[in-house]
Amino acid sequence: MEGYLNFLRAAIPALNQGTVITLELTLVALAAGFILGFPAAVARVYGGRLLAALSTVYTEIFRGTPVLVQLFIIYYGLPQFGLTLPAYLAAFIALGLNSGAYQAEYFRGAIQAISSGQMMAARSLGISQLKAILYIIIPQAFRLALPAWSNEVVSMVKVTSIVYLIAVPDLMTRAKMLSSRYFNPIETYLTAAVYYLVIIGLITLVMNYIERRSRIPGLELEVDTR
Repeated sequence: MEGYLNFLRAAIPALNQGTVITLELTLVALAAGFILGFPAAVARVYGGRLLAALSTVYTEIFRGTPVLVQLFIIYYGLPQFGLTLPAYLAAFIALGLNSGAYQAEYFRGAIQAISSGQMMAARSLGISQLKAILYIIIPQAFRLALPAWSNEVVSMVKVTSIVYLIAVPDLMTRAKMLSSRYFNPIETYLTAAVYYLVIIGLITLVMNYIERRSRIPGLELEVDTR
């Protein structure tokens, strides 16, 4: 026990630094994913054949291939075409593109869950399709998508662990370095697992609170009848 406590005193500063990197990767990936995913969802539902096709191709490619393959293509494959990216930037791009594909599907499902009668009612009142989408459909879709989007936040925290393969010093990379330095993989990775559990537990509490505060009674029961 004393040996483990001595290990913790040496390991906690490094693990804390890795946690900061993990959270940075998560936040940037989620933000980039939202910027890509939400317009892709709207385009797939309301954008016509061409935009819907482009959105579908994007989401199917990045949902249908492992994120590790995507990371390796960006970090190791692009230099063959003369484009060499720093490890941090490659990680941000790969995680952001992957998250965007999943977020596009969450938002698409939420948009399509809004009854088509609401759009018809808005148009019958003289409201343009764009305004109806912006002021009627999207606010409801955000609320409906929140539970699924919360899963994306939790998933992204765990997915960031793959960046240790390109030497980004996140939590997993720090744990691997400590394991190699102190030759105690069980203690090191169990400690890293506790860090991930605490991060995900706190995120879950926050997202559950936001979901409760933003819920509109009855909205979650409304489904599309088209």
